[in-house]
Amino acid sequence: MTSKQRAYLRSLAHSLEPIFQVGKASITPEMTMAIAEALEARELVKISVLKNCPDDAGGIAQTLAERTKSEVVQVVGKKITLYKESKNKKRIELPSPAKK
Repeated sequence: MTSKQRAYLRSLAHSLEPIFQVGKASITPEMTMAIAEALEARELVKISVLKNCPDDAGGIAQTLAERTKSEVVQVVGKKITLYKESKNKKRIELPSPAKK
Protein backbone atom coordinates (compact mmCIF):
# COMPACT_ATOMS: atom_id res chain seq x y z
CA MET A 1 0.00 0.00 0.00
CA THR A 2 1.40 3.39 -0.98
CA SER A 3 1.44 6.41 1.31
CA LYS A 4 -1.06 8.13 -1.01
CA GLN A 5 -3.49 5.20 -0.65
CA ARG A 6 -2.97 5.13 3.12
CA ALA A 7 -3.68 8.89 3.33
CA TYR A 8 -6.87 8.41 1.31
CA LEU A 9 -8.03 5.63 3.66
CA ARG A 10 -7.20 7.79 6.71
CA SER A 11 -9.41 10.55 5.29
CA LEU A 12 -12.28 8.08 4.85
CA ALA A 13 -11.78 6.66 8.35
CA HIS A 14 -11.81 10.07 10.02
CA SER A 15 -15.63 10.16 10.17
CA LEU A 16 -16.04 6.48 11.16
CA GLU A 17 -17.03 5.46 14.66
CA PRO A 18 -15.31 2.41 16.22
CA ILE A 19 -17.45 -0.70 15.76
CA PHE A 20 -15.37 -3.00 17.99
CA GLN A 21 -13.82 -2.60 21.43
CA VAL A 22 -10.85 -4.57 22.69
CA GLY A 23 -11.05 -4.97 26.47
CA LYS A 24 -9.25 -6.86 29.21
CA ALA A 25 -9.69 -10.21 27.41
CA SER A 26 -7.64 -8.68 24.56
CA ILE A 27 -8.09 -10.43 21.20
CA THR A 28 -10.29 -13.52 21.23
CA PRO A 29 -10.82 -15.88 18.26
CA GLU A 30 -14.47 -14.80 18.16
CA MET A 31 -13.50 -11.13 17.95
CA THR A 32 -10.98 -11.88 15.20
CA MET A 33 -13.67 -13.69 13.20
CA ALA A 34 -16.17 -10.85 13.72
CA ILE A 35 -13.60 -8.27 12.58
CA ALA A 36 -12.79 -10.37 9.50
CA GLU A 37 -16.51 -10.49 8.63
CA ALA A 38 -16.85 -6.73 9.16
CA LEU A 39 -13.84 -6.11 6.92
CA GLU A 40 -15.44 -8.19 4.17
CA ALA A 41 -18.68 -6.21 4.47
CA ARG A 42 -17.22 -2.70 5.00
CA GLU A 43 -13.55 -2.88 3.87
CA LEU A 44 -12.58 -0.19 6.41
CA VAL A 45 -13.17 -0.62 10.16
CA LYS A 46 -12.18 1.33 13.24
CA ILE A 47 -11.48 -0.44 16.53
CA SER A 48 -11.18 1.09 19.99
CA VAL A 49 -8.77 -0.30 22.62
CA LEU A 50 -10.17 0.18 26.12
CA LYS A 51 -8.06 1.36 29.05
CA ASN A 52 -8.36 -2.00 30.83
CA CYS A 53 -6.71 -3.86 27.92
CA PRO A 54 -3.27 -5.13 28.98
CA ASP A 55 -1.80 -4.94 25.43
CA ASP A 56 -0.73 -1.87 23.49
CA ALA A 57 -2.74 -0.69 20.48
CA GLY A 58 0.16 -1.09 18.05
CA GLY A 59 0.68 -4.73 18.95
CA ILE A 60 -3.04 -5.43 18.76
CA ALA A 61 -3.21 -3.77 15.33
CA GLN A 62 -0.37 -5.91 13.97
CA THR A 63 -1.87 -9.11 15.39
CA LEU A 64 -5.32 -8.36 13.97
CA ALA A 65 -3.85 -7.44 10.58
CA GLU A 66 -1.99 -10.76 10.43
CA ARG A 67 -4.97 -12.84 11.54
CA THR A 68 -7.48 -11.11 9.24
CA LYS A 69 -5.00 -10.66 6.34
CA SER A 70 -5.72 -6.92 6.35
CA GLU A 71 -3.61 -3.75 6.37
CA VAL A 72 -3.10 -1.40 9.29
CA VAL A 73 -4.10 2.04 8.02
CA GLN A 74 -3.27 3.87 11.24
CA VAL A 75 -3.02 3.62 15.00
CA VAL A 76 -3.76 6.86 16.83
CA GLY A 77 -3.72 6.58 20.61
CA LYS A 78 -6.20 3.82 21.41
CA LYS A 79 -7.90 3.77 17.98
CA ILE A 80 -6.97 1.28 15.24
CA THR A 81 -8.06 1.49 11.61
CA LEU A 82 -7.83 -1.61 9.40
CA TYR A 83 -8.46 -2.03 5.66
CA LYS A 84 -9.01 -5.12 3.55
CA GLU A 85 -10.32 -5.14 0.00
CA SER A 86 -13.62 -7.01 -0.16
CA LYS A 87 -13.96 -9.97 -2.50
CA ASN A 88 -17.70 -9.54 -3.07
CA LYS A 89 -18.72 -6.05 -1.91
CA LYS A 90 -15.99 -3.73 -3.19
CA ARG A 91 -16.89 -0.18 -2.09
CA ILE A 92 -13.63 1.71 -1.80
CA GLU A 93 -11.65 2.59 -4.92
CA LEU A 94 -8.05 3.30 -3.92
CA PRO A 95 -6.03 5.91 -5.83
CA SER A 96 -3.71 4.22 -8.30
CA PRO A 97 -0.05 3.97 -7.25
CA ALA A 98 2.13 6.78 -8.59
CA LYS A 99 4.05 5.83 -11.71
CA LYS A 100 7.74 6.63 -11.95
